[in-house]
Amino acid sequence: MARKIAVMILHGAGTPSDTFAEEIIQHINKRFQKKVGEDALIFEPVLWSKVFASEQELLWERVHADADLDYQRLRRFTVEFLADAIAYQPSSVEDNNYDKVHELLAGALSNLEEKAGPEAPLCVISHSLGSVIASNYLYDLQRKQSNIGTRTWRRIKNTPLENGETLANFYTMGSPLALWSLRFSEFGLPIHVPAPNLPRHHAGVEGEWLNFYDKDDILAYPLRGLNKNYRKVVTEDVAVNVGGLLRSWNPFSHSQYDEERELVDRIVDGLVRTWENMNK
Repeated sequence: MARKIAVMILHGAGTPSDTFAEEIIQHINKRFQKKVGEDALIFEPVLWSKVFASEQELLWERVHADADLDYQRLRRFTVEFLADAIAYQPSSVEDNNYDKVHELLAGALSNLEEKAGPEAPLCVISHSLGSVIASNYLYDLQRKQSNIGTRTWRRIKNTPLENGETLANFYTMGSPLALWSLRFSEFGLPIHVPAPNLPRHHAGVEGEWLNFYDKDDILAYPLRGLNKNYRKVVTEDVAVNVGGLLRSWNPFSHSQYDEERELVDRIVDGLVRTWENMNK
């Protein structure tokens, strides 16, 4: 029987509905099954923003209480991104948001382990701030486990998938990781893609990191030019045009990546290669 691929999906800033990943899952599944004739993908969306949702709504209400503010849609877009980004930052206080968010990722990987198996190749699809969260989580597993909080450790069973050892593909869409790199000397170190221990579990799987960005998206930037370390691990910065007639030419394109056919096709191609190589 063909083995499974575990796919974790993270949304961007703001608080989407519980069904935020349904459309992209349907597109990926349909095209994947058409190419390989197998139902081999196990998906696990992560609604990480629920950690901040109630406080963010309260913030929005209070900043409007005594002011008639202009540019409501653009302002909401900005507030949602900045509020989530600031609230997520690592903190030394007990029971911090960084740990609460990462606990959800640990739970998602635990669910994938149960459904796809402890050594299933892992593909991470992430949008916007979700790409920063995914990168931080995997970085802590690979390079700095001292950053992992108590809540998160409690959710991690000692399996290759949950330890990040089977990470094969990383897809970042509209990612502001370039901005986050300013926190570190010489723009820091990226995560390893694929994970260093992947050959122990799937010797034939090469993996890839594709970073999709739209030139009109003011939050999205290429990554390979940051330093030699990013150039080594980021397979390609892929320029795409997302959003259709109403949004493709302005910052609101930031929320439209999962509707871009070329982007979905590139992800499906990567998943097909992974599936074919692991089942040789």
